Amino acid sequence: MKTRTIGMWLYQNSGGEAIQKKLVKQLKERGIETITGLNLRNAVAKNGTIYCNSDNGKGKAVKMNKLDLFFSYNAGEQTQYQMFLYKALNRIMPTINNYEAFELTEDKFQTSFLLRNHGVLTADYRLCHRDDGRFLSKILKKWDKMVYKPTDGWGGVGLTKIENEASLDMLMPFLNQMDLRFFYVEKFIDYDKTDYRVDIVDNTFIGCYGRKAGGSDWRTNISSGGSVFLREPEPAVIELALKAAKITGLEIAGVDIIYDRKKEEYVVLEVNGIPAFATPEQEKVGLDFNGKKIELIAELIDKKTQH
Repeated sequence: MKTRTIGMWLYQNSGGEAIQKKLVKQLKERGIETITGLNLRNAVAKNGTIYCNSDNGKGKAVKMNKLDLFFSYNAGEQTQYQMFLYKALNRIMPTINNYEAFELTEDKFQTSFLLRNHGVLTADYRLCHRDDGRFLSKILKKWDKMVYKPTDGWGGVGLTKIENEASLDMLMPFLNQMDLRFFYVEKFIDYDKTDYRVDIVDNTFIGCYGRKAGGSDWRTNISSGGSVFLREPEPAVIELALKAAKITGLEIAGVDIIYDRKKEEYVVLEVNGIPAFATPEQEKVGLDFNGKKIELIAELIDKKTQH
């Protein structure tokens, strides 16, 4: 069998560099060479080939479409240009995550719409055209509280809790100024300000931890002031996460689940295509799933490059 070579772009902060080294080592043991730092921001496309220089600037530009697989895993630095080229590569070679599933889960409406149609509980939602903005007032009266979400946001950025007409009146001029074509809102769920983050790789449960909102905030995202704690999931939580990941088609997924205290049921809040590994600080307090996650990702890459 000829030597297999894959390209990788993995975040380097918060322990990412060490994760990359361990993954590269495991891939080498499987006979797979890795070219790291392939940030598509540094790429150009011409005449059927995408050329990309690595982040370290060393060596010749890599012919991306000659690789056996491209592994893209960096939520914080992705741009529309990178996504555009990622989509093109996905048409001719294996990518992880596969672009179709990744693009789907980048959009909260598309994800919720698909999950609901496959019997997975999500927050009640509404999508309306910007010309129907007045409809939001009627929704607020029905729901009492709701959350505006950018359909393509991450890390809690842009989430806005709407509790009354005054807060809605303050939000609308801002949304109109952004020239949005539609508005996506979810009913605010009565929960205990904690969630479950369940990690899945290749339809296999990897691990779970909890996140708790900080202070008076209601968002559990770490980037919004939330904190991580050890949490043992019930079988129902794992089953729900596995089902959500499988429906979306993600090979690697982080499924956020909360418990609706009013309806007494678990609800999928979000499905993420680039769930972070545990940071060194989090590993010290007991989050020990990194090893298993790296091993299964290496196994997944091995399997997808066999053909």
